[in-house]
Amino acid sequence: MSLEAFGPSQPLTLGVELELQLVNTNDYDLTHYADDMLRLMARHKLPGSVVPEMTAGMIEISTGVCGSWQQALAELSQIRDALVQCADKLNIAVVGGGTHPFQQWHQQRIYDRPRFHQLSQLYGYLTKQFTIFGQHVHVGCPDADTALYTLHCMSRYIPHFIALAASSPYVQGQDTAFDSARLNSVFAFPLSGRAPCVLTWDEFGTYFDKMTRTGVVKSMKDFYWDIRPKPEYGTIEVRVFDTPLTVQRAAALAGFVQSLAAWFQNDRPFIPCEDDYLVYSYNRFQACRFGLEAVYVDPASGQHMPLRDHLLATFEQLAPHASALDAGGALALLRAEVQKGRNDARWLRERQAQARLLGEVIRQAALKFRAP
Repeated sequence: MSLEAFGPSQPLTLGVELELQLVNTNDYDLTHYADDMLRLMARHKLPGSVVPEMTAGMIEISTGVCGSWQQALAELSQIRDALVQCADKLNIAVVGGGTHPFQQWHQQRIYDRPRFHQLSQLYGYLTKQFTIFGQHVHVGCPDADTALYTLHCMSRYIPHFIALAASSPYVQGQDTAFDSARLNSVFAFPLSGRAPCVLTWDEFGTYFDKMTRTGVVKSMKDFYWDIRPKPEYGTIEVRVFDTPLTVQRAAALAGFVQSLAAWFQNDRPFIPCEDDYLVYSYNRFQACRFGLEAVYVDPASGQHMPLRDHLLATFEQLAPHASALDAGGALALLRAEVQKGRNDARWLRERQAQARLLGEVIRQAALKFRAP
């Protein structure tokens, strides 16, 4: 199979996908209600789509193509409201967050679709452990080479994305000491990590051909990279966010991605090279482990600095681009949280410290998700 052509898209448009948890309202464990939710949601006229995910306690929603983070928020809110109505009819609840805090992976059920069963046969128990919940953000690029340039510039901000969105401190009933433990599950897959540092679509096609000849890869879907090109949409897709606890935060993160893409595509501030990735995994680990308290290492200078400081400086850098996109509100929301040192992982730990019962934490998270 050859690499498909990079399709057209309106530059800097957005698309947002959220993987969500379906929980019962008894003990707030995951419940296998994806089919029932999909049946009820099909009765609603909504933007975007609602589709199943790997296991039956998950569901994925997505917006249509949005021009702004406000439009993304409006569409996500409309879908969220429909989800809540359907969940109430089924006496279940819908929750954000990157992991369910105490679900047992061996109790999960693979959703009945050929691709999910094929993945289960290939990856074994990893597929059920993939009952984790992420946010993906697509951003439009004017052409294929600009998409690859944007992708490699965006890779510098992977730790920033992880720290802002981190909402998975608990796994299998235990506090992992990570703010984002979800990404440890993603890293177990052999085709995860980062894209190869090539800057033209011709070079990328050569890499893709080599990989398909090995028989390991059949399509772009087989790459679980942190950021990957999506040629059928004319976008790049950022995939490292934990699903936030609210659609408001999800939309703000999309506004951050859009503002960064505008900076890269308008000003071309960096010349990407392989050495940009010298400390990629270290910075990624720091953000997963420590969230907003992480240390960020500049790959060019080797300078160590608090990630929070680099985030705040980035928001300043992006101000004119965010203003042009009417995304200043998104950055203001995130800036306020960074200044207070708050992300969703901290919120979950604070609730657990009070309740001392993870089921009660999920009940409160479900209320937070449905709040307008």
